[in-house]
Amino acid sequence: MGVAFRVLQVFLVVVCCLARGFVSEPTEDKAALLDFLGRTRHGRRIQWNSSASPCEWRGVTCDANRNQVVALRLPGSGLVGPIPPNTLSRLSGLRVLSLRSNRLSGELPADLANLSLLRSLYLQRNRLSGELPAGVARLTRMLRMDLSANNFSGSIPFALSNLTRLTGLFLGNNNFSGSIPSIDIPGMVEFNVSNNRLNGSIPEPLQRFPASSFAGNLDLCGGPLPPCKNFFPSPAPSPGGEETPAQVPADRGKKKKLSTASIIAISVACGAVLLLALLLLLICLVLRRRRRREPAKSPKRASAIPRSGGGAAETATTSSSKDDIGGGRAGVEKNKLVFFENRLYGFDLEDLLRASAEVLGKGSMGTSYKAVLEDGMTVVVKRLKDVAVSKREYDVQMEALGKVKNDNVVPLRAFYYSKDEKLLVYDYFPAGSLSALLHGSRGSGRTPLDWDNRIRIALAAGRGLAYLHTVAKVVHGNVKASNVLLGGGDPDGGAVSDYGLAPLFGTAWPPTRAAAAAGYKAPEVAETRRPTFKSDVYSFGVLLLELLTGKAPNQASLGEEGIDLPRWVQSVVREEWTAEVFDVELMRYDNNNGDKEEEMVQVLQVAMACVQTVPDSRPDIQDVVRMLQEVLNRGATAAAAEEDDPSSKAGGASGGPSTPPAAATP
Repeated sequence: MGVAFRVLQVFLVVVCCLARGFVSEPTEDKAALLDFLGRTRHGRRIQWNSSASPCEWRGVTCDANRNQVVALRLPGSGLVGPIPPNTLSRLSGLRVLSLRSNRLSGELPADLANLSLLRSLYLQRNRLSGELPAGVARLTRMLRMDLSANNFSGSIPFALSNLTRLTGLFLGNNNFSGSIPSIDIPGMVEFNVSNNRLNGSIPEPLQRFPASSFAGNLDLCGGPLPPCKNFFPSPAPSPGGEETPAQVPADRGKKKKLSTASIIAISVACGAVLLLALLLLLICLVLRRRRRREPAKSPKRASAIPRSGGGAAETATTSSSKDDIGGGRAGVEKNKLVFFENRLYGFDLEDLLRASAEVLGKGSMGTSYKAVLEDGMTVVVKRLKDVAVSKREYDVQMEALGKVKNDNVVPLRAFYYSKDEKLLVYDYFPAGSLSALLHGSRGSGRTPLDWDNRIRIALAAGRGLAYLHTVAKVVHGNVKASNVLLGGGDPDGGAVSDYGLAPLFGTAWPPTRAAAAAGYKAPEVAETRRPTFKSDVYSFGVLLLELLTGKAPNQASLGEEGIDLPRWVQSVVREEWTAEVFDVELMRYDNNNGDKEEEMVQVLQVAMACVQTVPDSRPDIQDVVRMLQEVLNRGATAAAAEEDDPSSKAGGASGGPSTPPAAATP
């Protein structure tokens, strides 16, 4: 009995120890997470209680036995700064890491390669930079890796071929350079390296992906893109196709030598020519001496090149290669380009006029060109028309606009003024405009712009407009979808352009002939001819309606001829057909998601407040931004709570300039 009792005691102790082990807390993972949060700036939404289990924290998922942290999802949580090393790499059981849509910066810690069980890595829409660590190739269990919309540079490592289980790789909207390595992974169904600085031919294993996967790389060729050009020209054929090298000296040997008489005749002729040349030279010298002795009898001719309006004496001529930007005149005034930031650019007006130019668009203010300089640098040149102010007024306005510095505002880099030419120089945004992305080809192969991206772009544009209103004290005056450019300093969205130009046109603003801009114009601007902060809010409200409905403001299919977009939306909502307002593509894309439709309704209410007829009834732009941010925050919280393991989701088609749909990424 005593022995049996002792055996029973030992058995119970073992069972208790095993049970206690099964319900033990992941203390090491908890310490690693607290270390990560303590060394990273973050928003108020992350409130981890150190006395509670990490399995109950927001964004943290543990395994069934609560022994390990297997997923960390903190998208859009206000994380700022570099990812601290020796923190997340201690989560040995981590399978999903999602830190997308934050403001993380700096290099990717090399010790993340220690996460040997990691299957999904989502770091898109941050500000991470530097080269990809070589250790990333050790993450052999990786299924999906999204590093798009960051500032990564250097070459794409060939070692990524070691990730043989990879189904999706997204590296678009970065600064990667060099050639694309031959990544041959048969199971990879999504691949995107668009909008980088890659060059060379596309490797054969990657040619199965669409052209949109490689768009925005000017020096890429082959595969779905146009074929590569031969660097060396083909050798020219021989003049005598049937003549062999052995025959040439034989034929030459048959030629007769010149006779003595012929040689004498040739010598005499050469001597006569030489004497004649000496005689002409002597005559020229005599005439030159006489001209120096005689005073000039005729007045000097006036310069054929006009002086600049500001009194500068420097002039230059243009050639036919400059017609696109320079106007094709025989000569232009050379008032030098005026640069901001102490002249950081190594080009001048002549370089700009010599650049190859491509028309990007023609608007109410002028024509925009994409100019590729001889050194490969790409800028956007806007050639203004109908400017009604003097050079002094023009210079003062440009100096004010040159001080605008914000991630959501396209910076003005340089300007130029002459009697016949007024030019502005901006950064080039390879991802294009919101208008092109929203209203581009709507064919069967098109990947629509999903709701998450639409609201982030709207919020980014709103932030840029709020900066202009509150900090720069500048009225934009021309808010529209074609003036929201994508892929700038803010990884979450875009930047507004063509701001502050209305004062240059005097009473001719706004141009009535611009049908596209008319749909955004506030009612009072047609009478006062002067845009204001409140008219900017109205135009931004129309932009929100455009994102919600998918309809351009001047679209004729709004039903009644001549009806504008705000009135059309009001008429539909008045009949309680709110769902009929939203873009068909958007509803199809985000179907079965009630939270998304609720967000759309909330943004619709914000837009309708912006397009009130009475200007004083409209909110200020900073209040609009705050309301949009609240909608986005609520949506991010709901999405984080419902995220599943993406390895069970089917992959979609490779996208264009936008990153993969938020519905498929944690």
